[in-house]
Amino acid sequence: MPRASSLRHVRPVQPLRFPASEPEWEKLPESRRHVRLCKALFEMLRAICCPQHTVGWDQFVYFDAMDPKRKLAPDAFVKLGVPDHDFDSYLVWEEGTPEVAFEVLSPSDTPERWTFKEKLRRYHALGVRELLCINVDAKPGKRLRAWDRIEHDLVERVVTGEKTPCLVLGVTLLVGHVDVYPVALRIARDAAGLDLVLTESEAADEASAQRDAVMAERDEASAQRDAAMARIAALEKQLAAKPRAKRRSTTRR
Repeated sequence: MPRASSLRHVRPVQPLRFPASEPEWEKLPESRRHVRLCKALFEMLRAICCPQHTVGWDQFVYFDAMDPKRKLAPDAFVKLGVPDHDFDSYLVWEEGTPEVAFEVLSPSDTPERWTFKEKLRRYHALGVRELLCINVDAKPGKRLRAWDRIEHDLVERVVTGEKTPCLVLGVTLLVGHVDVYPVALRIARDAAGLDLVLTESEAADEASAQRDAVMAERDEASAQRDAAMARIAALEKQLAAKPRAKRRSTTRR
């Protein structure tokens, strides 16, 4: 079949551009804390979603094919059923609407492009089934919030105890610590929030600790074998010495 671009059309093409990022002079600064908290969330999502599903992190998500200004930049999002792959900007009419999005707010050190009220309107228009948000500067009990799409409405969920399910992914979200930061969004595989999904550095530390434990067990087993061999050698030496002592005694008589 021919490509559409090879066919004749009634007017010239008027291309639209959907850039992967804003111009340098429009970029907003991000604090080290915000970047590391978002990166940790991205790593946890990849650990439970990839490679079967697509996970994005701080990329522009365009949801209006006629208007490049209609976009969002979630701190993380997941598109189910599409194998994970690289992309710059995310176009929902090509990739599909993400089912769940995440926002990490740290207003004390990282300004936002849009007010949160405007973000909610855009998430409503985007069509996500679930929106999860942590505000690391909010008071305890107010830091974790969630929204569900019910009958085409995006309505806020009641969250108690700073723990709530992520229905789309079948996991539990809770407030915990990451690295040196005491407040972060954590993911757990169980409802109690005990079986935490690890970040890459945490997984590396755990793997290193397991290797050290295995090596320690091997060293202990080797030391026990050496001790056993030493005892056996000593016993063999004692047994070998007894007949000689008896022969010497017989000769003197």
